[in-house]
Amino acid sequence: MKKEFELELNNLTILIDELKKVIDNENSVVILRGDLASGKTTLVKNYVKSLGLSDLVTSPTFSLQAIYSDTIFHYDVYNKTLNEFISLGMLEEFEKDGLHFVEWGDEKLQMLLNDYGYRVILIEIEKKDNKRLYKIDA
Repeated sequence: MKKEFELELNNLTILIDELKKVIDNENSVVILRGDLASGKTTLVKNYVKSLGLSDLVTSPTFSLQAIYSDTIFHYDVYNKTLNEFISLGMLEEFEKDGLHFVEWGDEKLQMLLNDYGYRVILIEIEKKDNKRLYKIDA
């Protein structure tokens, strides 16, 4: 399934609702790709908020991983290679039940996760003035 949405950052409800339908309460890995300041963390923040959770969502750039309410996992692999990510034991984290958001996940990680049988959803984000173009591939 491929869909596109062009939205302002303050109107992510449409995208969040679609993402919830796609995920359908199944364990999933959502890979988020986009330039700096494209809204990857903002998307995760709005998703967590839509669940009624009060967790503080920030980019885990330096900590590599953040966990919200025990079932939402948030990774930032911006400054890590795939080999570094694996050597840190992070691949095993995907075995945990829940939803895993991965900022900056590249094609190699996507292929590896697919090969291991994980359900992978790709969201590419492009900046367009005061809007963003979100491309979902699930």
